[in-house]
Amino acid sequence: MNKYELMTIYPTEDEKFKAGTDAVRSILAQFGATIDEEKPYGDRDLTYEVKKQTRGRFLLFKVSVSPAKISEINAQFKLTKELLKSLFVKIDVKN
Repeated sequence: MNKYELMTIYPTEDEKFKAGTDAVRSILAQFGATIDEEKPYGDRDLTYEVKKQTRGRFLLFKVSVSPAKISEINAQFKLTKELLKSLFVKIDVKN
């Protein structure tokens, strides 16, 4: 299992944000990922409009997951309407 940072962006409405974060946690668990940390980054203006939204609520997850599962997780994220954008970045662990 590799370690990744997963930046996610949701609509700013509380009910959509909660539904989106619940969906992301569920999808990660479904594919065997473990969430090591969650860090909120608050509401911010988006550089360009995404799904007719100009502001988004950012949340950073630090997760451990098999690299083979990343593409499957991304495919499920695209079907989640409460999730505006997501990005996985691999963390290099120095021994």
